Amino acid sequence: MTAGPEISSAARGDGSPGLRRKDREITDPGEIRDILDRSDSCRIGFAADSVPYIVAMSFGYRWDDRLVLYFHCAREGRKLALMEKNDRVCFQMDIDHALIRGKRACDWGMGYRSLAGTGRLSRVADGVEKREGLDRIMAHHGSRGPHEYEPRIFDATEVLRLEVEAFSGKEKKARSDNSFD
Repeated sequence: MTAGPEISSAARGDGSPGLRRKDREITDPGEIRDILDRSDSCRIGFAADSVPYIVAMSFGYRWDDRLVLYFHCAREGRKLALMEKNDRVCFQMDIDHALIRGKRACDWGMGYRSLAGTGRLSRVADGVEKREGLDRIMAHHGSRGPHEYEPRIFDATEVLRLEVEAFSGKEKKARSDNSFD
């Protein structure tokens, strides 16, 4: 992978120490792309005025020299007001959920693969990129296009771009005997 968001959690740039369990870290770009491709939604976390807020959203993405996530929403609302106060957000998505059963309560758990990261969220002002963002959201959810958008609805839709600055992948695998690593 070329320059762009740091995959390794150890160098996220936010002063955090990275993943505690290095044995669960996902760094392979192919595995990360699989999580992106198979996630149904992406949760975005906002913080303003010392109050956190999280929302799950449909998304699309592009990942060339950097990872960019696209979202759509109405042209006004809580998330936009929070973004205007603080454009730094976090995100999270996960797949491959598997309940891990155990003999004792503390042996139970959940298998998963996930991505979590940080970046800057902004409105897409350029009409060409706005269409690209909507097309990527449509393609992510299975539509193969070409896509036509009714002008009135296109104009009333806000497209958001999350320029990912850093992220990490993590997994907890369930063994065939329903225990975990």
